[in-house]
Amino acid sequence: MEITGFRTLTTVLTWGRPVGDANGVLADGHTPVPIVLVDTDEGITGVGLGPHLDAETVFAAIEGEDPRGVTALYDRMLRRTFKAGHAGAVFGTIGTFDTALWDIKAKAAGEPLWRLLGARDRRVPAYASGLDIALTDDELVAVYRTYAEHGLRAAKLKGGLDVDRDRHRLALVRDVLADSGPASRPAMMLDANESWTRKQAVRHVCELERTIDLTWVEEPVRRWDAEGMAAVGRGIRASVATGENLTGLEQFRPLLTTGAVDVVQTSAVWGITHFLRVATLAHAHDLPVSPVGNTPAGLLHAAASLPNHLAAELQDLVPPAGVHLAHHVDDGAFVLGDTPGIGIHIDEHTIRTTHQRPPNQNGDGPNVRPSSAGRRLLAAPALPLHPVIDGHTDHPGGL
Repeated sequence: MEITGFRTLTTVLTWGRPVGDANGVLADGHTPVPIVLVDTDEGITGVGLGPHLDAETVFAAIEGEDPRGVTALYDRMLRRTFKAGHAGAVFGTIGTFDTALWDIKAKAAGEPLWRLLGARDRRVPAYASGLDIALTDDELVAVYRTYAEHGLRAAKLKGGLDVDRDRHRLALVRDVLADSGPASRPAMMLDANESWTRKQAVRHVCELERTIDLTWVEEPVRRWDAEGMAAVGRGIRASVATGENLTGLEQFRPLLTTGAVDVVQTSAVWGITHFLRVATLAHAHDLPVSPVGNTPAGLLHAAASLPNHLAAELQDLVPPAGVHLAHHVDDGAFVLGDTPGIGIHIDEHTIRTTHQRPPNQNGDGPNVRPSSAGRRLLAAPALPLHPVIDGHTDHPGGL
């Protein structure tokens, strides 16, 4: 079997409401989803969801190769792009191709990837994550009630700007999850998205912990600040989770060796081989791992095979346009299917004919760090709440 070519597409995930975090909000709730399809001479096509920046350069490392040698090809792609490929979007492109190669490998074997990787159980525990910082109280309750109807008993909220508002919102969601299921206490998490200094993080979380039992706090300070993460961890009761924006193992090593992280995360966009390697490193430190991403299908298969997987992030319950998933959500878990590969089918016709909104030109959204992040003396002003009307908002920005 040989790799013969690749194609790129971009579809859209429509949330039908504003989505964002402490850094910013996409008011219209439309997020782009780039896709790479890798073709072989035996008619098997692999699917990867993620960036395709410098795709031609990355593909040159694997063209004509047998896709089943996926871990060796992963390192080959890293070597081909070693000046830029250990961080950022190029590392994401490598991860996208890597996911597509794992998909081919499992399809060629006629097995779902979770089975090929040695998993025994197809169920992967999940927690709800609504990218919800701009929602009104009523919208917040409605969103998490839907998660609860799928059996979710753990939730991660976006916050970090106002401790009183965070306390109020966490209590609302906690009560929704508690009222919808067994008497056991829901697991509550808060994601600050690198918006605090070390002291701000400790003060904010300690105040919340007077009334809220937090399971973890995510990215309280900058992702690379190992000393800062460790200082926060010593000052609060909750665990510290981080890693979704870290790439090579060299970025994780300082956090683990200094005891700065309690829950090791990695994003679906960085690929399956990277996730398996990070999970092994975490396991050597007796730490759990947790995948992050809005369509983390590949990492779910890998997570099912790990001894130290904790829970995977469940964002939107509706997949991107033209993307069909073999797994479903039931009783608080992703339930993986029996379809060979990672269980993603791409409807190219639907994607190519779906109206694609132009990229956001206003500098709004969670990918733009505010100039005041980490330098706020008082609570930040409340984020504007934009009512959703017929699936759209009255805000002129966004994708």
